[in-house]
Amino acid sequence: MTVDKIEPLDKRRSKVFIDGDFAFVLYNGEIRHYHIEEGQDISEPVYEEILHGVICKRAREKSLYLLKSSGKTESEVRQKLRSGHYPEEAVEEAVSFLNKYHYLDDREYARNYIELYGSRKSRTELMTALLRKGIDKETIVEFCDELQPDSSGQIKNLLKKRRYDPECTDRKEQQKHMAYLLRKGFSFEDIRSAMGAFEEE
Repeated sequence: MTVDKIEPLDKRRSKVFIDGDFAFVLYNGEIRHYHIEEGQDISEPVYEEILHGVICKRAREKSLYLLKSSGKTESEVRQKLRSGHYPEEAVEEAVSFLNKYHYLDDREYARNYIELYGSRKSRTELMTALLRKGIDKETIVEFCDELQPDSSGQIKNLLKKRRYDPECTDRKEQQKHMAYLLRKGFSFEDIRSAMGAFEEE
């Protein structure tokens, strides 16, 4: 294996490219410690020591740090590690470590998210947010069906927050409220139905 290029990433770290591909990021002191130089060969034992003894260990520590402040999905952890220039092998090892010790649980994350935001967000908003976080659609639908309040109640709560008064609201204002609710992801039929029930109260 040949070190093709050492490219500065910031003042303290550099990217190391081996045999034409990006290999890993090391601190400049580590590069000196392992005698890594452009155009020089790197032995298999040294490469394995760096990858598993330094990079993978660092990826595990980083992944635990990411979970310290707030819950993350597996997809989010992968994305954060990749954006931190960790090679794929280190990403996979870190994620396997988190799964092994149950630090990651996408189903539990989805359940908690819907319990927390289900009364404030429409089904469409929940679906969009959780899909973006890497949760599969079947899991989202399952917990929305189980945990989310009916949309009529949600719409009525949002209208109350917006101080909607059917007796004092002209058609133009009513359309503004409807447009807001449509943007939130509620269907036209559910909005009409909830507004009708609101007016009957």
